[in-house]
Amino acid sequence: MTDHHHHSTKIDWDAMGPLLELEGEVQIPLLEQATGWLRGRSGGVRRVLDAGSGPGVMSCLLAREFPAAEVVAVDSGRELLDRAERRAARQGLAERVRTHLADLPGGLDPVGPVDLVWSSKAVHHLGDQVAALAALARCLRPGGLLAVSEGGLPRRWLPRDIGIGRPGLQERLDALNADRFTEMRAELPGSKSEVEDWPALLAAAGLEPAGTRTFLLDLPAPAAPGVREFVAADLARLREKLADRIDADDRAALGRLADPDDPEGIHRRPDVFLLSAQTVHTARRPGPDS
Repeated sequence: MTDHHHHSTKIDWDAMGPLLELEGEVQIPLLEQATGWLRGRSGGVRRVLDAGSGPGVMSCLLAREFPAAEVVAVDSGRELLDRAERRAARQGLAERVRTHLADLPGGLDPVGPVDLVWSSKAVHHLGDQVAALAALARCLRPGGLLAVSEGGLPRRWLPRDIGIGRPGLQERLDALNADRFTEMRAELPGSKSEVEDWPALLAAAGLEPAGTRTFLLDLPAPAAPGVREFVAADLARLREKLADRIDADDRAALGRLADPDDPEGIHRRPDVFLLSAQTVHTARRPGPDS
């Protein structure tokens, strides 16, 4: 549901709905690779849980990849689930994509058993990540697969030297985001510090690690209008979120990049691209013969 920039213990996810949906749409080429990989590792999937579904972009992709399955989109944001329902209806998937309002990791009991659980960038917002993974695992039928999308590489959207401000803006933003992420994790209720070895965390949750793969999103310059819209909106949000951390020069550069009327901004310059990588870790719930 979330990306590695969405770090706060008090995030208004509903207010972020439009940006989250646009982010999901921009990432569809990457998400389609992930769903195809999961289909090859899963047989007889009849029910799927999208835990931390946000506006339902992945929920709908999962419904298309597993045409015999019901997909349950679970999120704590009512407006996000409304978006998921509208998206499913537009795509003719309303009968197979349903929503469930709940905070993670609790609130999953009404979902019932599933064959596949997908969770993208939601577990790292929960204090006890092993307990959260164990809660997701309990939703699985024996032999079912849990896929957790966590980690990867930060996004890149412009060259190192963009002609305004100091070169290396993205690397400086990465460092500030890393510090903010550490603080976010420490402030979570029941926070436990863990080595971010996701296969090991999945094993600690009682699952059998079943493979990891990283998927690439490579949208070269010149970027399409939707990509530009997302990058500009994300940078405007970063400028606000990191206002007390970035220096005046970087704040000014971000302001120009997000300005639709600035010739050096994201909307107008020809060298805008989008490049990122997302890692998916999988594990199975042991079956009766394990």
